[in-house]
Amino acid sequence: MLQLSLDMYQTLGAAVGVLYLGAWLRKKIRVLETFCIPAPVVGGLIFAITSCILYVTGLLELSFDETLKNVCMVMFFTSVGFQANLKVLKSGGLSLLIFLICVIILIAAQNGLALGVTTILGVDPYIGLCTGSIPMVGGHGTAGAFGPVLEDLGLVGATTLCTAAATFGLLAGSLMGGPLGRRLIIKHDLLKTTVQADDSELIADEKKHHRSSRNYAPAAYQIAIAMGLGTIISLQLSKTGMTFPVYIGAMIVAAFMRNISEFSNKFTIYMGEINDIGGICLSLFLGIAMITLKLWQLAELALPLIILLLVQTIFMGLFAYFVIYNIMGRDYDAAVLAAGSCGFGMGATPNAMANMQAITDKFSPSVKAYILVPIIGSMFADFINTITITLFINLL
Repeated sequence: MLQLSLDMYQTLGAAVGVLYLGAWLRKKIRVLETFCIPAPVVGGLIFAITSCILYVTGLLELSFDETLKNVCMVMFFTSVGFQANLKVLKSGGLSLLIFLICVIILIAAQNGLALGVTTILGVDPYIGLCTGSIPMVGGHGTAGAFGPVLEDLGLVGATTLCTAAATFGLLAGSLMGGPLGRRLIIKHDLLKTTVQADDSELIADEKKHHRSSRNYAPAAYQIAIAMGLGTIISLQLSKTGMTFPVYIGAMIVAAFMRNISEFSNKFTIYMGEINDIGGICLSLFLGIAMITLKLWQLAELALPLIILLLVQTIFMGLFAYFVIYNIMGRDYDAAVLAAGSCGFGMGATPNAMANMQAITDKFSPSVKAYILVPIIGSMFADFINTITITLFINLL
């Protein structure tokens, strides 16, 4: 079999090509954009399928230098760490705290459920974690980050499993969120309960996300500082004997930097620019992660994977319908929150926003839902998820 190795520059170029292919296909195939399937996933799956065919037929085996994938991964999760603003959590009041607790329970339950099902099926518990909160709440970014961690622990093809589960989650979360919210609204006649709340304090925080071209350099420097100091934190954490993802130290430092800035007002964290840089790094990271998928490793795990994902889908629907809706107030806002929870509980915050937009366009706006979901989904869910996953891995 002919073998072709790409260095890190060629790998980066291939990943960008995959991004452009995915973006072009999203424009041409409406369903891909409707369900918010990321461009790297669209183009990357096509590349991975082609690579799989070439490998299985014995024509060509591709190998890649993944150095820049790890760099992009750490930069993205560092940008996530900067979003952990405790002042916003405090100003959000009781509703924000209650919703955060619901998400914490959801993350723990997804992993506990996955491990329980793998015990019944008699398969490796690490396979269960590949369908737990890593791809569900975490999405493709966390899937690509923890896949290599699980591979280092002995699970061959873990990155492929996590990424496949994350892709399934995006579709499932988008498909069930809107119908679930609509059923709650109609069944309980919730339009009578719509209330326009005063969320001025939370909305004011969004002004800090305004962009300026001259701030991108300082934003990049702040990410670099957090990454550099984060290596020291990660090194100290590794001495505990527990397994942590490589980026955990950078996330912790970034969170400290953000909150020192918020409470001291001694310096500014350029959140808008940091979010943009993080978004670019996420796309490049996903592009590289997708082109390095080895789909042929999935064949023997197809049935357990399908069962695990179906169980997660049913659980997410029940959790949103009975737990989120009831705990968040049993009103119109709670129904919209339930629809949004299906989005980021099985994929990503953009999916949650798409679900809620479909509901509010048809019925009525929900200021409360539009404030809570982005704050929890973007600022805290990934951070808490990373800690929870790490605990579960070390328990095993």
